[in-house]
Amino acid sequence: MFDLTTRDIKFLQGVGPQRATLLNKELNLFSLNDLLYYFPYKYVDRSRLYYIHEIDGNMPYIQLKGQILSFETMGEGRQRRLIAHFSDGTGVVDLVWFQGIKYLVGKYKTHEEYVVFGKPTVFNGRINVAHPDIDPAKDLTLSTMGLQPYYNTTEKMKRAGLHSHALEKLVGNAFALLQGTLPETLSTKVVEENHLMSLDEALRNIHFPQSPEKLRRAQYRLKFEELFYIQLNILRYTKDRQRKFRGLCFERVGEIFNTFYSQNLPFLLTGAQKRVIKEIRKDMGSGRQMNRLLQGDVGSGKTLVALMSMLIALDNGYQACMMAPTEILAAQHYETIRQLLFGMNVRVELLMGSVKGKKREEILKGLLTGEIQILIGTHAVLEDTVHFSSLGMVVIDEQHRFGVAQRAKLWKKNTCPPHVLVMTATPIPRTLAMTLYGDLDVSVIDELPPGRKPIQTIHQFDNRRVSLYAGIRKQIEEGRQVYIVYPLIKESEKMDIKNLEEGYGHICAEFPNCKVSKVHGQMKPAEKDAEMQRFVNGETQIMVATTVIEVGVNVPNASVMVIENAERFGLSQLHQLRGRVGRGADQSYCILVTSYKLSEETRKRLEIMVQTNDGFEIAEADLKLRGPGDLEGTQQSGVAFDLKIADIARDGQLLQHVREIASNIIDKDPTGSFPENEVLWRQLQTLRKTHVNWAAIS
Repeated sequence: MFDLTTRDIKFLQGVGPQRATLLNKELNLFSLNDLLYYFPYKYVDRSRLYYIHEIDGNMPYIQLKGQILSFETMGEGRQRRLIAHFSDGTGVVDLVWFQGIKYLVGKYKTHEEYVVFGKPTVFNGRINVAHPDIDPAKDLTLSTMGLQPYYNTTEKMKRAGLHSHALEKLVGNAFALLQGTLPETLSTKVVEENHLMSLDEALRNIHFPQSPEKLRRAQYRLKFEELFYIQLNILRYTKDRQRKFRGLCFERVGEIFNTFYSQNLPFLLTGAQKRVIKEIRKDMGSGRQMNRLLQGDVGSGKTLVALMSMLIALDNGYQACMMAPTEILAAQHYETIRQLLFGMNVRVELLMGSVKGKKREEILKGLLTGEIQILIGTHAVLEDTVHFSSLGMVVIDEQHRFGVAQRAKLWKKNTCPPHVLVMTATPIPRTLAMTLYGDLDVSVIDELPPGRKPIQTIHQFDNRRVSLYAGIRKQIEEGRQVYIVYPLIKESEKMDIKNLEEGYGHICAEFPNCKVSKVHGQMKPAEKDAEMQRFVNGETQIMVATTVIEVGVNVPNASVMVIENAERFGLSQLHQLRGRVGRGADQSYCILVTSYKLSEETRKRLEIMVQTNDGFEIAEADLKLRGPGDLEGTQQSGVAFDLKIADIARDGQLLQHVREIASNIIDKDPTGSFPENEVLWRQLQTLRKTHVNWAAIS
């Protein structure tokens, strides 16, 4: 059996160099293996023939058998189309082509029997089938056609004749080349214990299903394998790291922590905060390096938990460091932590790209001597010039801005890698967390501190502006501040979006007595920070912005968040934006403004926002509605692997199941030396060599 992964697709019958280039560029298909793993996105039942007198324009795909009576071309230039009048004796339909007319005229003959397949529509009172599949009637035996696969293709491919039907033929040619069955990629034990179809049978049935039942089993087998290897890779990496890296052992909780707890704690800890601190203490005292993801909604008190964890490091004679993705956020953490530690003998400094000259030298020196106990900073902390005397604890805020490579850089800042706590205000559904951060243990703060009122969310149509603005005026008169968020900056002809520039002018005219800030992504960082700062200081009452404000700034006095064209935002993004208000004790409001014309899915999204403030519920719903590819509309879409068939939202239970199987295998065979698992480690190696960036999955 030749190796499918190295057999170039251009040598497959029906491909050749030109088509191969297209398949490489458009679909990333380079080898026969790539082609066999390019799965259909749907199947259409072709086991039945219809009569023309039975069909109407509302039916899905249909199949007809008959003859072409005549051809005619109509229209000029780009409007030119070829029409074939096709009949089966019970009526006539028009087959229509807009492209490839020259090629088609000679290809099909009148008065010969064909089977036509396509989707019927009604145009000018006649039934049309545009760009149908046509095969000679003698080639078709109905029962064997069964479910026909449909493959996604691109416009460029279609122009070169590489439509779904052509891909189907290429897959058929690839199977015809195989002598014997495809070698198994899972161990006999895994296949037997989980009642899985063999790989050979699964791949054949995913492309050419012999029955709906076999198709279902083939899909299950291939999803199982895809998710299983992702988990096996993550868990093996985690176990390896736990074996190689001994962690620092912080056994004592001492004076600094206790002083803070008894004298400086601003309010009583919630049950969730206590639970998370316990989990962190246990990790830090275990002698293993901690790698924990701390999830908590905006305002749930993550910073306080992070600070108390850092104080444990200080009590054990080590330094701590906290990294944030932007300068404004780092500065905010610095201020918060200094206030929390007020009156205590703990030296905290701030290091950012903008800290230069003498001040910078002073900080670098203080880190080396150990005088600086807590360093807050941006990416600047990762620079090679920054050395600590003994770094024991690192907190990273807003995980999706820092990759694994950057986490690894921090580990090297100490001879023994420091403990790592990653904080995110983006609630990540469990299933996705197991995949994106499979190497991190997860802690969740799932209750808000006392005294916080839940934000009220209201959906309003944009023709009710008068009452909307009256509500905003009332809040401003009471001394509060307001955010107004727009989806785009510049006018886009295609979308009639109230863009930011227009919105800014409109708001200034509507509220002549108010000062208005404006912030968007194309401003220089310094300008942006200055505008943000004016709002933070209360110099402006209204902040007109794009989504750049979704991460981070804390303005307790802001009580209203208006989101224009809310239908253009994803659920998690709406939730992040909503979290900018409700920071103080006052009742806060989030108003989602949309037009009347909304799709069913958009209505559902907005309903979920109005009904719940629970970030996890929202993230689960978002994952189901939009899939993981564009989760949150942020860099979270850095899912480092393309799932070819599994869907993290819908296959959550299967993901959990395969994770347990992978975990058992690694526990029993940590060094990968059992002969029965040899096939698993070999396949993992193969997958790491392909163009999946497996190193980033951790």
